[in-house]
Amino acid sequence: MSDASNEKADRLSRYLERLRQRVPAVSPDKAREMLGEDALIIDIRESWETSAGTIPGALLIERGMLELDIGQHVPETDRKLVLMCAGGDRSAISADALLSLGYEQVFNLEGGFNAWRARGLPVSRPALLDDMARGRYLRHLSLPEVGEAGQRKLLESRVFITGAGGLGSPAALYLAAAGVGHITLIDNDRVERSNLQRQILHSDHLVGHAKTESAAQRLHALNPDIEIRTIASRLTDDNAEELLGGHDVIVDGSDNFPTRYLLNETCIRLGLPLVYGAVMRFAGQVAVFHPAAGNQACYRCLFPEPPLAEDAPSCAEAGVLGVMPGVIGTLQATETLKLLLEIGQPLLSRLVHFDALAGSFRTTRLVPDPDCPACGRGR
Repeated sequence: MSDASNEKADRLSRYLERLRQRVPAVSPDKAREMLGEDALIIDIRESWETSAGTIPGALLIERGMLELDIGQHVPETDRKLVLMCAGGDRSAISADALLSLGYEQVFNLEGGFNAWRARGLPVSRPALLDDMARGRYLRHLSLPEVGEAGQRKLLESRVFITGAGGLGSPAALYLAAAGVGHITLIDNDRVERSNLQRQILHSDHLVGHAKTESAAQRLHALNPDIEIRTIASRLTDDNAEELLGGHDVIVDGSDNFPTRYLLNETCIRLGLPLVYGAVMRFAGQVAVFHPAAGNQACYRCLFPEPPLAEDAPSCAEAGVLGVMPGVIGTLQATETLKLLLEIGQPLLSRLVHFDALAGSFRTTRLVPDPDCPACGRGR
C-alpha cells in the first residue's frame, strides 16, 4: 500500500473514532431491548443488501436519502433512533448527520446487521412479490408455466456461475433479470480492454478492476432485489465441494478443461445439474449434464480426455466472434431457468451445436459411457 493510501486510511480511521466518541453505540441485545421502549431502528443499507433480511419493524431508508426523508417518517426529534448498516461504520456517519439535524437521541448499532444476525436475533425478510416485484416480473407472471409460484421458486433459488467472462456475462445478466434470488460468481481475473468485445458485464471505465467487483455492480444495478455473492479466487480441488454445495444449478462459464472436469466431477458427487457451454471462433455448444437424474451422460462421457492443445486453441489464439458467447450464454441461462422451474425438456444428454456462419443448429444425442471414470460403474 502506498504512503498516500496509508494516510487516507489513517484519516478515515481517526474520523470514525471521533464519530464513535460523539455517537453512543449500543449492542444488538441492547438495541433489541430498546425496541420494547418505543425506539425505532433505521436500516440505512442499500436495497440490494436488505435482500438477506433486516430487523423486524426496522424503517428502511437508504443512506443517500436519509437526511431528505427522515423528517416525513420521524417528525419527533426526541424519539430514540438506532441506526444500522451492515457493519456499523456507515450508520455511525448517518447517526452523526441526524444529530446535526437536531435529533436528540440517536444511537449506532455496534457491528451492524452482521452482529445482530450473528447473535441469532430475529430477522425478517422482505415480502416476496410486493407491488414492485409484481411490476418487475409481470411478463413471467403472465406465463402459466411460471406464474407466481414459479417466480417465488426463482427468488428462492441458488445458482453458481463459474467465470464472469464471455459466457458468464449473458448468463448472469439474464438470470439476475429473471429474479434468481441468489447468484454466486467466481472469477479471479481483472477486466481487460480486450474482454469488452464479448464480456458484456463489464465496462471500459472498470478496466483493471476485479471482474467480480465489476459484475456485482452491473447485476445490482439491473436487479437490486437479489443477492449477489462474489468470490475473487480460483475454483480448486480443495474448495470446489464447499463452494458448490447448497446451490441448485451450476453454470459452467469457464474457458479451460481442468476447471470443466473439476466442475463435472464435483457436480456428480453433489448430485447437481451442470449447464455446460463453450465457444470458439464462429461456433458454440451447450448441454446439460446430470447423471443423478438417471442414465444421463456427463461431461467426461463426451470428452474422456482433454484434446491436444493444437486441437483446442484458446479464444486468445483462435479468436471468437463477439456475439457467440451471447448466444451460448443465453441458451445456458434458458436451460438453467427450465431446470429451476422444472418445465420443458432440458438438454439432458443432448449437445446442441450452433454454427453462426451457416446459421444452423444441430443436436447430438449423448450416450452415457458405462466405463466413464467420472460417472460410470467403476468410477
